[in-house]
Amino acid sequence: MVNGRLLRQESFEQLVDPGRDIPAAGIPIHGITPDMVVGQPRIDEVLPAFHQFAQDTVLVAHNAAFDMKFLQLLEPRTGLRFQQPVLDTLLLSAVVHPNQESHRLEAIAERFGITVLGRHTALGDAVVTAEVLLKLIPLLKDMGIVTLAQARAAAQQSYYARLKY
Repeated sequence: MVNGRLLRQESFEQLVDPGRDIPAAGIPIHGITPDMVVGQPRIDEVLPAFHQFAQDTVLVAHNAAFDMKFLQLLEPRTGLRFQQPVLDTLLLSAVVHPNQESHRLEAIAERFGITVLGRHTALGDAVVTAEVLLKLIPLLKDMGIVTLAQARAAAQQSYYARLKY
């Protein structure tokens, strides 16, 4: 995203060989089969490329604590630290709509009229998350939250900021 526009052509997408079996129960959710990861690079090869791609950016994720925990667990092995600021659309949704029953990505997307394609794939979830953030920004602005620092501070005050992984 740049200047309030989602730049779909500027994305990072790469399947990774997990080095272990893909649980059969997850295949219907994310659609990734064992055959699809055969011959794909391992995370040790992919993560440095993603780290370079994401350099000098703000990371945006839905339930970011979950994703950031995986990146932190890989730090000793890869030597890579993701130290850029993080915005979490789950927390920002709770700031903007504190009385909503659900802040699941699908629920937020539905509230904003965003079509969800490719759910539970990295790129599909990233696109939906970006579209959600684009809808949240004007609502945050209406609340007087206009800077990255203000958004991060407000997010940390939300009920869901207590989630730890």
